[in-house]
Amino acid sequence: MDVTLLQELNQARAARRAVMLVTHLDTGAQRLIHRGDVAETDPLAEEAGKRFLSGKSGLFSDADGAELFLTVHLPPPRLVIIGAVHISKALVPMAQLAGFDVRVIDPRGAFATEARFPAELLHADWPEDVLAQHPLDPYTALAAVTHDPKIDDFPLEQALRTGCFYVGALGSRKTHGKRVERLLAAGLSEAQIQRIDAPIGLSIGAASPAEIAVSVLASIIAALRLPAETR
Repeated sequence: MDVTLLQELNQARAARRAVMLVTHLDTGAQRLIHRGDVAETDPLAEEAGKRFLSGKSGLFSDADGAELFLTVHLPPPRLVIIGAVHISKALVPMAQLAGFDVRVIDPRGAFATEARFPAELLHADWPEDVLAQHPLDPYTALAAVTHDPKIDDFPLEQALRTGCFYVGALGSRKTHGKRVERLLAAGLSEAQIQRIDAPIGLSIGAASPAEIAVSVLASIIAALRLPAETR
C-alpha cells in the first residue's frame, strides 16, 4: 500500500472515522472512500453506503466487470448510558454481548456503585465532566434513562450536536414535550430534536426493566445497521 494512503487510513481510524479501502484486483490500484464524503457520481456510492451500514468487507464487481475488494474499517460502536438504573443493569451485558463498548455515567452515589456495575465502565460523575474527557462521536449511541433533566439534558444536547448515530431518552410524551422546550431554548433545531427516540426503545409493549433494555438495544442496532428511510 502507498505510504500516503496508509497514513490517511491510520489517521481516519485513530479519529474514529469510517473508511473503506478499495483494491482493484487486476491492477492493484487502491483508493480510500470516507463515509459521508462519497460523491453521488462515484460508481461505488450505492455499494459503499450498504457496506458502511453492514460493516462487511468482500468482493464486488463494478459496472465494467472489474473485480474489486472492499475492505471496510468501522470504529467500534460505543454506547453511553446516562443513569445507573435498573434498565441500565440489564442493558449493559446485552450491549456488551452485541459488541458495544459500554460506559455508564451517573453522579448519584446511591446508584453508581461498583456493587451494581463493573468498575471499569462506571463513571460516578456529572456527564459534563465525563464527556469533557471522553467526547461523543458519530459512532456512539446515547441512552438517557435517569428521568432527571439536571442529568439527562446536557448529554442529550451534546449527542445531538455531535451527531451520535442514536439518541434515546426515557420518559412519557408529556415529559418529552417539556424536554423539547428546554432543548429548543438551548439552541437546538427542531430537526435535531426530532432525532431523539422518545419514549425510548422499540415499541414492543415492554414492561420490566429487562424488556425495556431489549427494546432499547433493538432500536440502537436498527439505527446502526439500517438505512434511515427504512426505520
